[in-house]
Amino acid sequence: MQNSTISHIIAKELAVNPQQILAAISLLEDGNTIPFIARYRKEATGGLDDTQLRYFETRLNYLRELDDRRQTILRSIEEQGKLTEELAHKIQQCESKTELEDLYLPYKPKRRTKGQIAIENGLQPLAQQLWEGKDLDPESLASTFVDGDKVANTKAALDGARYILMEQFAEDAALIAKLRNFLQKNAYIKATVISGEEERGAKFQDYFAYSEQWKHIPSHRALAMLRGRNEGVLNLAMVTEPDEEMATKSYCEDLIQEHLGITLTNNALDKWRAQVISWTWKIKLALHLETELMADLKDRAESEAIDVFATNLKALLMAAPAGAKTTIGLDPGIRTGVKVAVVDNTGKVLATDAIYPHTGQEKQAMATLASFIKKYHAELIAIGNGTASRETERFAKNVVSLLDGDKPQIVVVSEAGASVYSASEFAANEFPDMDVALRGAVSIARRLQDPLAELVKIDPKAIGVGQYQHDVNQNQLAKKLDNVVEDCVNAVGVDLNTASVPLLSQVAGMNKTLAQNIVTYRDEHGRFETRNELKKVPRLGPKAFEQCAGFMRINGGKNPLDASGVHPEAYPVVEKILQDCKQSILDIMGNISILEKLDAKNFTDSQFGLPTVKDIFKELEKPGRDPRGEFKTATFMDGVNEISDLKEGMVLEGTVTNVTNFGAFVDIGVHQDGLVHISALADSFVDDPHKVVKTGDIVKVTVTEVDIPRKRIALSMRTQNIDGRKKESSKTSARYEGSLRTRQQQSLQSSAMGNAFADALKHWKK
Repeated sequence: MQNSTISHIIAKELAVNPQQILAAISLLEDGNTIPFIARYRKEATGGLDDTQLRYFETRLNYLRELDDRRQTILRSIEEQGKLTEELAHKIQQCESKTELEDLYLPYKPKRRTKGQIAIENGLQPLAQQLWEGKDLDPESLASTFVDGDKVANTKAALDGARYILMEQFAEDAALIAKLRNFLQKNAYIKATVISGEEERGAKFQDYFAYSEQWKHIPSHRALAMLRGRNEGVLNLAMVTEPDEEMATKSYCEDLIQEHLGITLTNNALDKWRAQVISWTWKIKLALHLETELMADLKDRAESEAIDVFATNLKALLMAAPAGAKTTIGLDPGIRTGVKVAVVDNTGKVLATDAIYPHTGQEKQAMATLASFIKKYHAELIAIGNGTASRETERFAKNVVSLLDGDKPQIVVVSEAGASVYSASEFAANEFPDMDVALRGAVSIARRLQDPLAELVKIDPKAIGVGQYQHDVNQNQLAKKLDNVVEDCVNAVGVDLNTASVPLLSQVAGMNKTLAQNIVTYRDEHGRFETRNELKKVPRLGPKAFEQCAGFMRINGGKNPLDASGVHPEAYPVVEKILQDCKQSILDIMGNISILEKLDAKNFTDSQFGLPTVKDIFKELEKPGRDPRGEFKTATFMDGVNEISDLKEGMVLEGTVTNVTNFGAFVDIGVHQDGLVHISALADSFVDDPHKVVKTGDIVKVTVTEVDIPRKRIALSMRTQNIDGRKKESSKTSARYEGSLRTRQQQSLQSSAMGNAFADALKHWKK
């Protein structure tokens, strides 16, 4: 497949010009990275953003794999001497791997089949006559093909003819496509519990007798059912009616008959033909298509789950940093104590200790924490949100209340992945002499200062903002999450003189080796004063410099532009601007009044177009601007520390910790996140929770249900609840549910969906 053909396909899908895609292909083939292309090659791509370019990259790989497979299939059929001009044309027109494999099916090398044996035994003419003939007696005709050796009797003859036709029909690409299309629109997935597995599979009880239309099954329910099947608890079957198995009435058999253009009566010949059609479906096609649709369901569910994880991860990584402030990190614990780490405004560790405020040593613990606050002039206290978090927060507030002068702000932060970091190879290299438990406190402090810089040190899958993350394709998940991390790091930029190896390795054009070389060079020669010094780093060649330089920041260096997002290749444009307005770089940077008087068009040339010049103007207006939002924290209600403290109707403030397809989980400070189901996210209909909230948002919620034994909390973000007004009427609720599924589905799912909150909460972190 030529690049021009690929560009037209992808351009149509993205609703852009094919020339934009051709340019992106060329840039990618030249070794450019997606972040670099998105930021610094806008003229070439017509302004394709990183989201469009990531989609383009995925589709480009798929279409090239498709073309490789196409060429293999064409060679195979040609070697068999069966490649016709018409078939070659059909194969060349395929735009999906499924369609391609359907066409290849009759020519695919396979084991010797019953149909092939029947043909070898001379039964092909019998099959043809039985299918095309009229007013024939199958038994009589079949008897003429009995030879007593290869064909023992009329039954063997008729069975052989049947297998010949069944295999012929089952390899009809057009028929398979019709059946697949019908099932995709109409099929249901029916789940039933395997007898005797009810107790062991209690967590899947909502699916013990459950049906839902294939095309409507959301990812979390699909993955739950598939896991139930994998664990030997559930049977899953594809049916065309939710309460009636396909064996009872098969619309697919009618489709086969219609496709073959045959009308059946009650005579002996037509009864035999009807049996051929029935067997073609039940024996040859039903299982094949069920397997395929189940695989498609799994792929679709995995893709949605991966997208959910990626969206949440991006929100977490792009959370607003508290900034370069001296911070004390507290990793809570009761028996094992609270681990303490003090880090300065650059993240350097100043002191560590362990205190025991919850086991009878509160006075000593208070003295230690107070001394750290005073000695290091701490501005922030970061407390992990795990076990004993609220007790530790209360303890820290008591200490701070007794201090004079400026007092540090206390913030509860997610500690997800902190333990993973503590035991990682990077942490061991960074703090070889520090106890593993204390490393977690360091991570907690740093992630408050700059979430992105700290979280890149942790495997994204360990951060815990996914949905059935262990059930999805791990390679696809890792690639998607790596792309998210890379895009976030490059959107923000990194401080070349303070960035860690994990952070540097995510910059465009970098890898772990080059990142380590930068840090080693920095340790040996001191801080970088200019971006050009990067060229002295071992193995960092011209291409790597081109890709990474614009994303590296040098604060307080020799050239003020090195602290901005202006790429060194575009510095000559800035020189033109300075000459035009007769100002120095320091006079113009941040001076909007001067820049507003300039026309960006006057500074374009053959190399730098209007998009680049406008980006330069934006950087000059706000040098090194951070795209992340303003730092905010949730204030937990005093006296509400445990789930037992919650009462229905309470209005609380909390932090969104995870967003799934069925709602959002919110930390309200009781050691157990509550669920705001999708139906309670807003007063109006919500089809995608990510359109309403994102991970890290500070929200107000109303407690609507508390189940202490099962540790389940139902929350609402509807203003009717938050304002204390009457809850939505049952009529409105029914209208909302009706918009989600048909009435027929409602009746089928009443038992399973009657407690959507319980279903969602049970599976959200599996």
